[in-house]
Amino acid sequence: MRRFIARYLRELAEAAGTLRVEGRIVDVRLNGESGHVETLLLDDGTVVAGDLFIDCSGFRGLLIEGALGTGYDDWSSYLPCDRAVARACERVADPIPYTRATAKAAGWQWRIPLQSRTGNGHVYCSDHIDDDAALRVLDAGLDGKPISEPNFLRFKAGVRRKAWNRNVVSLGLAAGFLEPLESTSIHLIQSGIARLLTNFPDKRFNTPDIDYYNRRTRIEYEQIRDFLVLHYKATDRDDSAFWNRCRTMVVPASLEQRIAIFRENARLYREDSELFSETSWLAVLHGQNVVPRSHHPIADLLPPDELAARMTRIAAAMEGSVARMPDHQVFIDHYCAIDRR
Repeated sequence: MRRFIARYLRELAEAAGTLRVEGRIVDVRLNGESGHVETLLLDDGTVVAGDLFIDCSGFRGLLIEGALGTGYDDWSSYLPCDRAVARACERVADPIPYTRATAKAAGWQWRIPLQSRTGNGHVYCSDHIDDDAALRVLDAGLDGKPISEPNFLRFKAGVRRKAWNRNVVSLGLAAGFLEPLESTSIHLIQSGIARLLTNFPDKRFNTPDIDYYNRRTRIEYEQIRDFLVLHYKATDRDDSAFWNRCRTMVVPASLEQRIAIFRENARLYREDSELFSETSWLAVLHGQNVVPRSHHPIADLLPPDELAARMTRIAAAMEGSVARMPDHQVFIDHYCAIDRR
């Protein structure tokens, strides 16, 4: 998906007159007075000058970290999974309309049904399982015959201390990474771009604008972090060292507060139009057996029989809507089928 989006945006930009220069960066030169990035030297001798640089160089952060030494806040104490192995297998049945995440002894496994194949991956903590064992766990959970070699990935959950430093804005993995559990990377890239457009600078690079960008970026990362951490913290599992670690770990105060409020009276809040709504938080909290001691007092305003009737009507409307819908494969065949020959 990322490749398709990148190719589309590249073609759009080039059609609008954007000059695309390929090369490996071998040196970054800073302005002696401002400390801003002034030029990039490529391996073929090309010098690329600019006023604003957007760092999309992945985990390395060639500009934001390599040149400017911005710093990185490591969140692996909250999100201990630091590796993944992925491989595709043959499609063995019509695809289901959702991705399945299955907890494993030292992490979790994804299964993404596609038209031509099924994508699979095992995300795990290297403190509790080695790469060879992780691959065996992945292969044991495949539906069909493997059709690709295993691809091993390493990462460290966390965020850059400043997404925007001087005249460099980091996007994607250069800005931070919050593990694959909710597939938030593309969203964070897009929201970073939108935020940059809102605060797009002139050559003065106004500090309050940059500070605002960094504050809002940090808040967004922290909100998503807390939702991901909840998946690990809210567990009763005690059958492995990994899950014992997750169940007993100290979590951010912001998440501790959310859990405490829900445990007391089932209240949930959506702060600052954050990515995950109350419905998403409820799905994890309720789904992983976090049971409130009481309920929201406004529910007592409806008589029990009226409340029951309303819930029955809601359930009937949902069931009726689902009954009218085609199944997933029928929808694909009608609207977006590919040639699988």
